[in-house]
Amino acid sequence: MGLVLGIDLGTTNSCMAVADPATGHARVLPNREGERTTPSVIGFDVSGKVTVGSAARRQAVLHPRDTVFGVKRLMGRRFSDPAVQQLRRLLPYEVVADPSGNAAVRVHGQVMTPAEVSSHVLRYLKESAEAQLGQSVEGAVITVPAYFDEVQRQETKAAGQRAGLTVHRLLNEPTAAMLASRFDESRAENIAVFDLGGGTFDISLLHVEDEVVQVLATSGDNFLGGDNVDELVVDALRRIFLKQTGVDLAHSPEALWRLKDAAESTKRALSELEQTVIDLPFLGAAAEGPLHLSIPSFSRTLLENLANRELERLRAPCEQALQDAGLQVEDIHRVVLVGGMTRMPAVRARAEKLLGRPGERSVNPDEAVAVGAAIEADIVAGTSPDLPRVLLLDVLSRSLGIRTEGGRFSVLIPRNTTIPTRETKVFATTLDQQTHVDLEVYQGEAPTVDGNRYLGELQLAGLPAAPAGTVRVEVDFTIDADGILQVTAREPATGRKAEVTLRPPTATSP
Repeated sequence: MGLVLGIDLGTTNSCMAVADPATGHARVLPNREGERTTPSVIGFDVSGKVTVGSAARRQAVLHPRDTVFGVKRLMGRRFSDPAVQQLRRLLPYEVVADPSGNAAVRVHGQVMTPAEVSSHVLRYLKESAEAQLGQSVEGAVITVPAYFDEVQRQETKAAGQRAGLTVHRLLNEPTAAMLASRFDESRAENIAVFDLGGGTFDISLLHVEDEVVQVLATSGDNFLGGDNVDELVVDALRRIFLKQTGVDLAHSPEALWRLKDAAESTKRALSELEQTVIDLPFLGAAAEGPLHLSIPSFSRTLLENLANRELERLRAPCEQALQDAGLQVEDIHRVVLVGGMTRMPAVRARAEKLLGRPGERSVNPDEAVAVGAAIEADIVAGTSPDLPRVLLLDVLSRSLGIRTEGGRFSVLIPRNTTIPTRETKVFATTLDQQTHVDLEVYQGEAPTVDGNRYLGELQLAGLPAAPAGTVRVEVDFTIDADGILQVTAREPATGRKAEVTLRPPTATSP
C-alpha cells in the first residue's frame, strides 16, 4: 500500500498530516505555500483555471462571485432545505438546485456539486504532499463531522475519489481529535470531545480503557460554527455602515466579501483582546465620493452579545449526548476542545458550563483532527509501529430504518450503535396476493419518514401470492466502519433476495 494521508476537510480551513516512521509521531504537512492549514476556498476563472487556498482568498476581493467557500455546509443538502435558503442569501456566489433537487454551486454557467468543488481542495492537498514528500499519495483517511448523515458521508467519499484518492476510511472528527490528544491507556476515563469549527458542531463522549477507545454517544449540529458568528458580525457592520452613510451593501458581493474578511479578523483578534479597531476604506461610493467604514472600538462584549443566541444552540446537543451515553457531567473526567472557534473565550465558558469542567487545549485546535486522521491512516497502512495502537469503536450518529405502513419509521439500527454492525428484522406483507415489496430506507430520529432523510430503496419481487401477513421478509442492514450502508431483503421460503449498497442521489460518482 502506498502513502495514506490523514485529511481534515474543513468548512473554513483544511489540514493534512502523515505518520512519520522516523519519529514515531504524526506530523502536519504544510501546503505548497508553506501554510500548515489551507483555506477551504476555491476560485474559478473564465478560462477554467482553478485556484485553491490563500490564492483563492486573494482573488475573492475582486471576484467574489467566482470564489466558493464554506461549501461543506451544502454537502448532501436539498436545495429546498430552509438552512440552505438562509445561507444562499448571505453568499456572494450562486447556490442553485441540481437536476436532482440538491444544493449545488453555479460559477460561469457551470453547475457543480459540493463534492466536485471539495475535490479541488483535496487534490491540492494531495499534490502538495506529493511535492513535499517526493512520493505518490495513494489514499487518505478523511474526517467528517460525527453528525454527518449517510448522504453527506457518501458525498465526502465521492469528493476524495474525484481527487484521485482511495478513501480508506471516513473518520468522525471528534474521534480523530481524541486519537491526537494525549491519554493514559492504562486508566479508565470518560472523555468529552467538544468540536466547534467553522461550519459544524460535534460533541462526542468516549470511554478509554485498556487501549480501547469506545465512543459512547455523539450529537451535534451541522449548521452551527464560526461562520454563524461571522454572518452576525457582517450584518452588524452592514447596518452600522448603512446608518453612517445611508448606503446598503447587501447587494454588493465585493463589499460583503470585505465585510466577511473583517468579521473573521475581528473575531480572531477578540479572542485575545478586549477590543479592536475596524477600518475599511473605499467600502462603497456615493455621489460625493468614496465611502469608508471606521469603527474605533469594536468590543469583545459586543461580539459575545451578537453571538449569544447562536452559542445557546450548543446546549441541546451536549445534553442529548449525555442522555444517550447515560452519563452525568460528574462522570466526565476530561474535556478536549477542538476547532478554531474554541479559541473564543465565550465558547470555552459555555463548554465548561455544559460539561462540568474546564476544557483542555493540549492539542492545536486547528490541527488535532488531521493528526488523528494520520494516526488512523497509519493503522490502515501499518507503516509506523511506534505510533499509538488502539482499538477504535465508533458509533452511528443517526438511526437507520425503513418506511412501514402509514408512513411510520421503523428503526433497525438506533443511533449511537457501535459500528460496524449488522441487524436483521422480519416484516410481513400487508396486502393480499402481494408479490413484491418496496423498501424505502431513511435515516433520522422522527417517528414518521416525513421528518427523516430519504436514502434510497430496493425492490424484492417474485414473492408467493398469499393472504396479507403470511409471507415474511427478512430485512438486513449492514453498516461498515465508515457508516456506509448495505441493505438486503430476503424471503426465506423461496430464497429470493435483493440487495443494494445505497448510493443516494447526492453521492456523485467520480
